[in-house]
Amino acid sequence: MTDDARQEVRRALRASLADLDASARVLVACSGGGDSLALALAAGDEGRATGRSFAAVIVDHGLQAGSADIAREAADACERAGLEPVEVVRVEVAQGPGSGGLEAAARDARRAALRDAAERLGCRAILLAHTRDDQAETVLLRLARGSGARSLSAMAPVDDMWRRPLLDVPRSVVRASLDGHASWEDPHNSDPSFARVRVRTRALPALVEALGGDVVDGLARSARLLRDDADALDALADNALTHLLVDVEGGCAFDVAALGALPRAVRTRVLRRAALRAGVPPTDLTLAHVDRIDALISDWHGQGAVDLPAHVGAWRAYERLTFGRVDSVRERRDRTAPRAPEE
Repeated sequence: MTDDARQEVRRALRASLADLDASARVLVACSGGGDSLALALAAGDEGRATGRSFAAVIVDHGLQAGSADIAREAADACERAGLEPVEVVRVEVAQGPGSGGLEAAARDARRAALRDAAERLGCRAILLAHTRDDQAETVLLRLARGSGARSLSAMAPVDDMWRRPLLDVPRSVVRASLDGHASWEDPHNSDPSFARVRVRTRALPALVEALGGDVVDGLARSARLLRDDADALDALADNALTHLLVDVEGGCAFDVAALGALPRAVRTRVLRRAALRAGVPPTDLTLAHVDRIDALISDWHGQGAVDLPAHVGAWRAYERLTFGRVDSVRERRDRTAPRAPEE
């Protein structure tokens, strides 16, 4: 099984890089954990076979005692695998207000460090070691939040510089490819205070027991199908935005009838894009905001403007839906109310 597993991981890696020129250097993000170490070993094999240059960066978050030693051991393993250069980067994980919690803060710090390293080392891609099991866990986590197609499509195989070559490979195969190489397990991966750990150790095993072993593949396959659907809907929304949007002073506007003729899945995407264009921060725009804007089209009964974050509003007047800055309740009312005829 070990040789077969190692070959499967290598094939997945090779397929992920097929569109890159053979001279392009690639960066492997390695924590020393089993999945990322398996990816580093496969990169070493691929580098020797093809001559492609693979570098590696180990990010030390400093969150556990002895983290510097763990990072150094991971770096040594990458060097033995033939990756070059290999760097250890220490980061500070900010956990203040708005950081999104420890997991999110650590991820943000890690990704920033990896981007900086890729630019410094002249790498065209950054490889992450997420497996098919990670994808299934992500789908379950987002399903619990009531997410839409884009969010449920979970992690993309390619996202700008980021590549996940193992996204269709089971974790069991990835771990089998280690062939006796010792790996480190992050204590956070067994801490049930993290939702992902509870999904991994409780929820997903319960689903496998109840529905069979194919449930992991089914969840990952659903993510791929939903990504195709989301891509198609986004393309339709972008096209509608291009043809229906009218720039106005301080914002943008649409003909209400034209918006109403769009399928809701496309229309709400157009409304979200319009709100962002008008100045609403993406992290502050919620589904509730978009639903209230959509009601100005689909459930119109003379309601007033919809308040949005960052002093932006959306209002309907004279069969036009407008997005723009709203500085006061009085201005909103003046914009919305019909004007009396001049005498």
